[in-house]
Amino acid sequence: MPATTSGIPAPQHVAVIGAGMVGLATAWFLQERGIEVTVLDRDDVAAGASWGNAGWLTPGITTPLPEPAVLRYGLRALLSPASPVYVPPRADPHLLRFLAGFARHSTAGRWKAAMRAYIPINRRAFEGFDALEAGGVASTVNEAKSFIAAYRTETERSNLLDELEHIRSAGQEIEFDVLTGAGARELEPALSDDIGAAIRLHGQRFVDPGHYVHALAASVRARGGWLMPKTDVVEIRDEGPGVRVVTGAGPAGRYDAVVLAGGAWIGRLARRFGVRTTVQAGRGYSFSVGIEHLPAGPVYFPAQRVACTPLGDRLRVAGMMEFRSADAPLDPRRIAAIADAARPLLRNADLNARTDEWVGARPCTPDGMPLIGPTRSPRVYLAGGHGMWGITLGPITGKLLAEQIATGGQPAETRPFTPLR
Repeated sequence: MPATTSGIPAPQHVAVIGAGMVGLATAWFLQERGIEVTVLDRDDVAAGASWGNAGWLTPGITTPLPEPAVLRYGLRALLSPASPVYVPPRADPHLLRFLAGFARHSTAGRWKAAMRAYIPINRRAFEGFDALEAGGVASTVNEAKSFIAAYRTETERSNLLDELEHIRSAGQEIEFDVLTGAGARELEPALSDDIGAAIRLHGQRFVDPGHYVHALAASVRARGGWLMPKTDVVEIRDEGPGVRVVTGAGPAGRYDAVVLAGGAWIGRLARRFGVRTTVQAGRGYSFSVGIEHLPAGPVYFPAQRVACTPLGDRLRVAGMMEFRSADAPLDPRRIAAIADAARPLLRNADLNARTDEWVGARPCTPDGMPLIGPTRSPRVYLAGGHGMWGITLGPITGKLLAEQIATGGQPAETRPFTPLR
């Protein structure tokens, strides 16, 4: 049996816990290396944050979530249900620990250090999607013919212009144009007359995330992979030469290695393997509406933290960062807050006739960086904690982690994201 560079036998059969973008991409790229895979999920394919998000593939603006601007919201704003960033007023030790760490990392210096860590993996983000397309994953990746960040005033726009300059100064490539409100409406008639300034980003893409992840699952199945939905994994046991997966219904099998890619739920399984980073659910909401002029690409309202994406013949409207239990029910106040924020900025969008109302839990870390790589056990790996960037970075995460599992060598791009940091 071939061995990895660490001297242990190369795995022949790997269990992946989580059937979202990150987990399925990891499974697919493990198959590329001749490794058998079984994917288990507590719910089903794309049932978590992978289904209803905005579907943006935006490595140009993939940045750490903790930043000085977040602290400027102030406590009163964070406690308002209508705030784009919402923290329920309750005594939760897990949440308080996360928020304390998040605040410590919301400084200019720590943002710059985390941004430098993101740049190498951001540069390779599209490589993952290109490999999946070449391998037959049957879902469209759309070039963003226009990708517009729109504002009421030039003063509001200055915040994103400053951020884009910080991104560039950190070494990340991002091309953009500065537009007037009229220039933005000429490109996107869906924008209302309230828009007085805008920025057009170049070189980004977007997908229908639910459709894409289901197509990825179909490809994993077609290549011989096993998918086990409705399988809640309650324990992972490292038994030396292999790993035992225990589910709520009893043992689910023994594998050579396990990848924990269960989104906001990975922390409970990872702690026993030396992972101390808190993973907190940062819940996002979305819905879809009809609109007279469907945009040609994504539209973003940064001041309101509202993201719009054309999917089929409808517009998906998404937003909110709600730090709350991953399993809490959908709160209709958040949906209403997003609709109220978007209403004056979109022209002829039927925001009262909403369908597909959804909430999903993004896995967020206090330092804003994902967890990718081995744990204290050489047979247990993590792939998660991407926050808002699980769709953008999911495929390249899977590609790089599959390389490490198969060979034992750690890719340079994932070194800053070690789960044991």
